[in-house]
Amino acid sequence: MRKASRLFEIIQILRLARRPVTAAQIAAQLEVTPRSIYRDIAELQAMRVPVEGGRGIGYILRPGFTLPPLMLTVEETEAIVLSLALLERTGDTGLRQAAKQVNRKIAAAVPPPLAATFSANVLHAWGSVAPAPEAVDLTMVRRAIRDEQTLQLDYRDEFGRLTERTIRPIALIYYSQTANIVAWCELRQAIRNFRADRVEHCEAGLQFFRGEGDGLRRLWMDGWQAGPSAA
Repeated sequence: MRKASRLFEIIQILRLARRPVTAAQIAAQLEVTPRSIYRDIAELQAMRVPVEGGRGIGYILRPGFTLPPLMLTVEETEAIVLSLALLERTGDTGLRQAAKQVNRKIAAAVPPPLAATFSANVLHAWGSVAPAPEAVDLTMVRRAIRDEQTLQLDYRDEFGRLTERTIRPIALIYYSQTANIVAWCELRQAIRNFRADRVEHCEAGLQFFRGEGDGLRRLWMDGWQAGPSAA
């Protein structure tokens, strides 16, 4: 998680908390070390964000501090809530958990009558739910796309052939049955689509392709007329 995003998340955690939250608890939610949280808290305090507390007793956000509102209409807010419900149909467990957190934040930020509507679960999305892939963490894939970091795959194609691939992931497509990783494949020297349910092992690579992601996405979109390429 980038530092700016982490600072924002710390504010949100403290704003929604009913009692002091320790650095260890915040660190567990954001998957960083408590030492990083101590530094972040000090930086927020230097920015005049009213965070109070200390080590061992936890932190609170002094009442009255608010972030700038998004100024969404009722229909726009409902569109977001329904979109979040659709995430329940994907096999991405990380996005499913994030959707629940966003729902809680929306309910805490909107006026009470509208919050009651959301808590009553009046908006639903039905349909088949894609199973989570067994051998690849889609949260790691999304992080690699953002950070422009390579991935190492053991991939079995539609004919059952197993190959080792180094890929540069640039997009993730969610279908009802599975998710497809769109990437530049070092083995094929071309853009390829990798079905997540055919990945037998996946880990972060040691190399980065920073600054090249947008160009690879343009190359991918230029090839749409020819149809998606199999791995």
